[in-house]
Amino acid sequence: MQFLYWLEKIRNPVFDFIFSAITHLGDETAFLTVAILIFWCINKRHGYFVLTSGLFGTVLNQAMKLLCKIPRPFVRDTSFTIVESAREGAGGYSFPSGHSQNAASTFGAIFLTTKKLWLKITCGVIAGLVMFSRMYLGVHTPWDVIAGASSAIVILLLLEDVFKKEELFNKVMPFFVGGLFLLTVGYFVYAMFFVELPAETLNNYDAVLSGKKNACTLLGCSIGLILVYVLDRFVIKFDTKAPWYAQIIKLAVGLAVVLLIQNLLRSPFESLMGVYGRIPRYFLMVAFAGAVWPLTFKYFAKMRIPALDRLGRKVAATRFGKLFVGDEYTEREELPAASKTEEVPTYFGKNSILKKNKKKR
Repeated sequence: MQFLYWLEKIRNPVFDFIFSAITHLGDETAFLTVAILIFWCINKRHGYFVLTSGLFGTVLNQAMKLLCKIPRPFVRDTSFTIVESAREGAGGYSFPSGHSQNAASTFGAIFLTTKKLWLKITCGVIAGLVMFSRMYLGVHTPWDVIAGASSAIVILLLLEDVFKKEELFNKVMPFFVGGLFLLTVGYFVYAMFFVELPAETLNNYDAVLSGKKNACTLLGCSIGLILVYVLDRFVIKFDTKAPWYAQIIKLAVGLAVVLLIQNLLRSPFESLMGVYGRIPRYFLMVAFAGAVWPLTFKYFAKMRIPALDRLGRKVAATRFGKLFVGDEYTEREELPAASKTEEVPTYFGKNSILKKNKKKR
């Protein structure tokens, strides 16, 4: 707590705003966005890596919270103040830090799969800033942050080799998906039926309720992941390749629908099913992201706008473009076969029609 007391003294409105923004890079929406970006647009196998490592880590994180039952710093010391904007996202128990686990898992997976040094550094910095933000805002102790990040790193290192090669991935992934489902069911049963929800007036009410909500969320996601993996493996078999402008449209529209499902269906499902309404809601989110929207990818792959193709090639040839081109995270779009073999007729220049006619004469 001494470190948190020191941070409390140096807080100011500018830092409060900056770290309140940074801390969102470790929340659920950031995880969804990054995982979907990689899964849809970059490398499907690496997308599965982000998803499975994140879900495994979150199940472990939430189970440890309910088992350890360590209250937040501001609950332990009522005189300790926090940055109020962080209170809404700090409903569960303190140990270990969920945001730190999420950031370390999400950006750690990218760190392990990219070859670009600048991207590795960026991911490390983002993860570190998210961890620090949880302490600066006053919602976690250093031990909470260390435990959350360490568990994520261990899981990443254990799973890393499986996702490096397609053959091994295809052999092991069914066991991962099944194991994740069983682990999630175990946590769900424990959280919903063996952890009693205390009176609403007690301090730990929000913490226990948060654990139960997350149990339903994770169960919906794991059921959805089973459906997605089976359909993708044997039916859909989508490809991530598309021109850069098609990738932007694909990501923007698809992600917007996922977030609409997440937010618009909250009230109807929870009014009908209470906390259990999270199960079908998150199942639908995952099912749409992995089994419905990918059906459109073949059309995005065929999309061609010549002017934007030329712009893309010009940018790729610049120093800035070379930071991205050549890495597995930026697939270079292929031009239609016709554009490589067919000669475009012109009336002026070296290969003009007029000059060819003169030669014939």
